[in-house]
Amino acid sequence: MKELNKAAVDHGSYDASSIQVLEGLEAVRKRPAMYIGDISAKGLHHLVSEVVDNSIDEAMAGYCSNIDVIINEDDSVTVTDDGRGIPVDMHEKEKRSALEVVMTVLHAGGKFDKGSYKVSGGLHGVGVSCVNALSVNLKVTVHRGGKMYVQEYEKGTPMYPVKEVGETTKRGTVVTFKPDDTIFQVTQYSYDTLSTRLRELAFLNKGVRLSITDRRNKDDNGEFIHESFYSEEGLKEFVQYLDGAREKLVDTPIYMMSDKGAMPVEVAMQYNSSFTENLYSYVNNINTIEGGTHVAGFRRALTRTLKSYADKSGMLSKLKFDINGDDFREGLTAVISVKVAEPQFEGQTKTKLGNSDVAGAVDTVVSEMLNNYLEENPKDAKTIVNKVILAATARHAARKARELVQRKSVLSNTGLPGKLADCSEKNPAMCEIYLVEGDSAGGTAKQGRDRKFQAILPLRGKILNVEKAMPHKIFENEEIKTMFTALGVSIGTVDDSKELNLQRLRYHKVIIMTDADVDGSHIATLILTFFFRYMKELIENGYVYIATPPLYLIKKGKDEKYAWSEDERQAIVKEYTVNGKESNIHIQRYKGLGEMNAEQLWTTTMDPAYRVLRQVDITNAFEANRIFSMLMGDEVPPRREFIEKNAKYARIDA
Repeated sequence: MKELNKAAVDHGSYDASSIQVLEGLEAVRKRPAMYIGDISAKGLHHLVSEVVDNSIDEAMAGYCSNIDVIINEDDSVTVTDDGRGIPVDMHEKEKRSALEVVMTVLHAGGKFDKGSYKVSGGLHGVGVSCVNALSVNLKVTVHRGGKMYVQEYEKGTPMYPVKEVGETTKRGTVVTFKPDDTIFQVTQYSYDTLSTRLRELAFLNKGVRLSITDRRNKDDNGEFIHESFYSEEGLKEFVQYLDGAREKLVDTPIYMMSDKGAMPVEVAMQYNSSFTENLYSYVNNINTIEGGTHVAGFRRALTRTLKSYADKSGMLSKLKFDINGDDFREGLTAVISVKVAEPQFEGQTKTKLGNSDVAGAVDTVVSEMLNNYLEENPKDAKTIVNKVILAATARHAARKARELVQRKSVLSNTGLPGKLADCSEKNPAMCEIYLVEGDSAGGTAKQGRDRKFQAILPLRGKILNVEKAMPHKIFENEEIKTMFTALGVSIGTVDDSKELNLQRLRYHKVIIMTDADVDGSHIATLILTFFFRYMKELIENGYVYIATPPLYLIKKGKDEKYAWSEDERQAIVKEYTVNGKESNIHIQRYKGLGEMNAEQLWTTTMDPAYRVLRQVDITNAFEANRIFSMLMGDEVPPRREFIEKNAKYARIDA
């Protein structure tokens, strides 16, 4: 700790000469999506990530241990760290303060100088200057060398030169910014989205404390909503968190770490009783959702090492069919984190790692350490191999079930299920299908729809809970077989690929429409769980939606209005109230879609001109995966805790 403080004092030769300028800022406001992905909620939250990533880079370099995020009352955000502070001395080339250069010039920063940061998340250098350009105002305060410096900006333009405003015993950087509402479609921050990212960063950077405070909302004690995240064991705790709602096969996660070479590799993995693989990969704290060479190296080493051990143990001798790579990963939760000095990502979005040398580095570490683990823990090794054999057996049965489903589709006259009311349009981009709860609501929807582009598929009752079912049971389930057939999609059978084939997808809008009650919510969750586990590509392509039928019909005389929430109901009642009296006001609570006639269902829920559809997306894969497992899995305590915390009116008696 003393050495760290000493390094912090002399700033590790991080000064104005470390800042290299590549180009200007002009295009950011004109084409913001090119730099931050989009201008919706995702892009809005990306602004916070860019600022926090700068602080994390300081932590990775060994100079920062605390990062605080505050969502202010006006939805501006303040990010504070105790790093070295952005340099403020004059930049030799730009002839102005290095702080101003960093904040106003694209591709300017210490990331391009190898002496300042060995590894960094924001390698493209568009980070904080981009945030500045897309904010209506931004203020940066630097505590450095015993002095405090300030500069403010409007839409990326400095309001005055960097100025010294006093002395300080602190060190670090404070950035407060307010996103420009003329650029972003939404400007309200989600506490859950930001807190999930900070929790993730705490697991990935053990020993760094990250906190978030929401000054827009208070808890039951009258305090601002606040959480703090800190991890002593890093990825090991990350895997335990992810698997908190699953039955574990091995007591503690298998942990592998090597920082001997120029490329630190860290892996934590654990097997559970589920039937899905949950693998999360990171490069310099960036979630590589499309994987890449580090994932390829891990999978290769895992398959080779486990198969070699299983062969030597003789446990595969009685198996009548081959084992493949997927079998070794069923029921596996793993997190891979690598630190790469110069990562090469495929595309600006940084979702897939391309460095070829990383695969070999990860392969070597995992092979050596996993082999040692298996030799030293024969009981756990036997449990894992038995899980692999079970997975291979289930895959073999599931393959036969899938082939049967797809063969029946081909042999039938139309290849479509009888209860599907199809639309006349054949262009998938123009077509939508409603998955409707029950035959009664299905009948109403068939009468009320526009037959040209809207198809209706009634589903009988609650579909199978795929979270707890073996794969071959899933493909034998009638309602699931019906959905596969109606949508026109299939899962590969020739090469046992688990990827969904979308070539024959018949609808680009798949709309889940269930009753606005507890049972309806349960059915919608079951369907979403199925999509997330077996048709994730539909969600990733933006094809899955949830219909929002109204909760109330409020009538006064011949006048009637619909309400989609309790607040709307109260507002309409207030509107209809005369002199404080609620006379002649009739309120109907819709408990099911079947209570509406065809015209009402069309007007409120199916007419594209007036309906509200909620598009399903995956903003954070690891958190979505954890919640599905917790809601639909076997473990009751985590589910109970979740319901008590999130259900507004729920009370669970002991």
